[in-house]
Amino acid sequence: MTATTEFGLIQNYFSFDTQRDDVVLGIGDDCALLKSPTAKQLAVTVDTLVCGVHFPEITSAEDIAYKSLAVSLSDLAAMGAEPAWATLALTLPDVNEPWLEKFSLSFKETLKMYGLQLIGGDTTQGPLSVTVQLTGFVDADKAMRRDAARPGDRIYVTGTLGGAALGLKLLNVDDLPDPMIKQSCLRKLNRPVPRVVFAQKAVEYCCCAIDISDGLIADLGHILEASACGAKIYYDQLPVSTEFAKCSVYLNGLDYTHLLLAGGDDYELCMVASGENEQSLFSLAESMDVLLTHIGEVDASGNLSVLNSNGELIELKHSGYEHFTHE
Repeated sequence: MTATTEFGLIQNYFSFDTQRDDVVLGIGDDCALLKSPTAKQLAVTVDTLVCGVHFPEITSAEDIAYKSLAVSLSDLAAMGAEPAWATLALTLPDVNEPWLEKFSLSFKETLKMYGLQLIGGDTTQGPLSVTVQLTGFVDADKAMRRDAARPGDRIYVTGTLGGAALGLKLLNVDDLPDPMIKQSCLRKLNRPVPRVVFAQKAVEYCCCAIDISDGLIADLGHILEASACGAKIYYDQLPVSTEFAKCSVYLNGLDYTHLLLAGGDDYELCMVASGENEQSLFSLAESMDVLLTHIGEVDASGNLSVLNSNGELIELKHSGYEHFTHE
């Protein structure tokens, strides 16, 4: 980094004025000093986004900043945790001040939106990548854990599926009859909405959850493995956006089944709850204007099956995104 020093970069772009009461000492020392609530457990998550792997090179600085926080916020949501503190490790090929101004403003706005404070981090030179660590609070007996699913429980998802993966496929497609399709799907890709507030209330009715980052089948599979269960998913009940449905008519040759089940990057929640809590969970979702859809049930089979409207098994070529094979 030649245009400015590392400490000058931090001072100019990442010394935000947000101050939480539980931050004793934030940016500017070797470590942050923090106060954690005595009646809470800490939920900690970290994610790295690498240019060309987790976001296309043409992605705007504003969208990169937003998404770098959103993906980790989605992890906190999956546990039902309240966001609190953030650290940022930013690797830059060079000091591009206009880019940094846009990134910094979007990052600051997103922190404020979710009640987070940036408490430290690191900057270095290299290929563009962004690493965000978030810490949140959750009641000890309320965290939604992957190992809590039981046979007979019902499976739900928030929002719609497949839009982000479709957006990635549409990056170089410019001849759609309805240009709003591409715009909507790209927004789903670049600006996912973490279900943080809904999840903090849903812990009263939901025993476990996972955020859908690598694809529904892969991520639900993590719950089933941790809980030693199986499940049946009903393909025709999977929620899709109007734009996704339209695009399946306009474009031939795309494997829409794969996009829905294994596309990933939606950052919606896949949730598991007892059937006796279903009405309460739906009422909560409705009161918060969150689309919630029942998509299947947990069973004791040890296998994850996806069934069509005739009850026939749908076979998948891939179960979801793999970080080291890029499938």
